[in-house]
Amino acid sequence: MMRLMAVVSVMLATLMAVPAQAADKVVLMLNWYVYGEHAPFYYGKAKGIYAAEGIDLEIQEGRGSAATTQAVAAKTANFGYVDVPTMMRAAIKGAPVVATGVLLQTSPMSAMGFVEKNIRKPEDIKGKTVAITPADSMTQIWPLFLKKTGLKESDFQTVAGDGQTKLNAVINGQADLLLGYVMDQSMKIKDATGKDVYPIKFADYGINMVSSGIIANTDYVKGNADLVRRFMSATTKAVEAAEKDARAAAQAILDANPKGGKIDTLTQGFELTIPLYRTAETKTKRPFQVTDQNMADTVNLLVEYGGLDAKAKENLKAFYTNDYLPKGDS
Repeated sequence: MMRLMAVVSVMLATLMAVPAQAADKVVLMLNWYVYGEHAPFYYGKAKGIYAAEGIDLEIQEGRGSAATTQAVAAKTANFGYVDVPTMMRAAIKGAPVVATGVLLQTSPMSAMGFVEKNIRKPEDIKGKTVAITPADSMTQIWPLFLKKTGLKESDFQTVAGDGQTKLNAVINGQADLLLGYVMDQSMKIKDATGKDVYPIKFADYGINMVSSGIIANTDYVKGNADLVRRFMSATTKAVEAAEKDARAAAQAILDANPKGGKIDTLTQGFELTIPLYRTAETKTKRPFQVTDQNMADTVNLLVEYGGLDAKAKENLKAFYTNDYLPKGDS
């Protein structure tokens, strides 16, 4: 009997000595310095949503979608959160990257100025000064917005500069509006001035194109299919959880990065992001489930106005896949 007990004790000790399976280390690189749009990733990590899928998530800030795309292509980051049209331009030139989920299915591109200036519709832009950054994605699509709304270049003046110069032009009164993202530049202006900003959204005038999404290296996806599925499952759940408590999701940013902004504008920026997750066609779907038509419309616009090579139309599926997303409606 004592010998049996000794054997059982040894077996139990051996079992207890076996370590639990380690979580997979995953690096997600953002498109830019942290702002409200990024709240779901921080919230998902804080709430253990990634850990529940066996993922040890590290979130790194980025320095632009092009740079993050390069990092993913080079496998220095496992996943990237980037502007999908920017990724397409890299992919068509041979970068081994693919979108494994498109989160922003409505474009955040806007012309925006202080609420007090009462610029609320395209015709209000006439006689005003618009700050732009030459050759950026918004400036490339700007001619289509003008065409859709009946505006001409001669209807307004422009001033040009980099991203910070553009912001400063509006903040200092040198420009009435700037071209920016509804949840990004508008919040930066509000942080700097305390004043509310009104966006005239491109999407409200028939410009249908996607924006940000998750990307990965194509070889990494093929070699780590189960991990990609778990990552997209966790990220989908993180987005759904964050949607239900925007302020707590924004607070998760500050808990991880106390210098990441101000709670009110981080919350407002995230709340402005949520309506961009779905189109009329995907309003009953879980996040990331982009339609083929939305992607086709995006490619067609980018070929005509955004400098994308026309051969991109030949194989749309080379740019994105929904195969690694959890199934079902929201």
